[in-house]
Amino acid sequence: MTDLASIKCEACRPDAPKATDEEIQNHLPIIPKWKLIEEDGIKKLKRMVKTKDFVETMSLVNAIADLAESEGHHPMLLVEYSALTVWWWSHEIKGLHLNDFIMAAKTDKILNKAE
Repeated sequence: MTDLASIKCEACRPDAPKATDEEIQNHLPIIPKWKLIEEDGIKKLKRMVKTKDFVETMSLVNAIADLAESEGHHPMLLVEYSALTVWWWSHEIKGLHLNDFIMAAKTDKILNKAE
């Protein structure tokens, strides 16, 4: 299996190809805590983690924000008192790209500390 967390994101152009169904099925086992969802016809990756309190939630948010800035790819985050939900998809192509799987794997390294 590919170590997705070791790959650097590439800039996603508006004409970049979306991940194929086969690519999605190949990458999902590498990030088993993520759910493949579809909202408004757009495939996305989603993961929710429970935290002990708001301070821990915000610590995770800040770590993900630092990661997103360093990679140039940014998630949608839902911050709650004792939970954080993260969505990855590529806005430019309105779907999933390899970058989203890379970022999910890198985000796992941060979120796994809370579990």
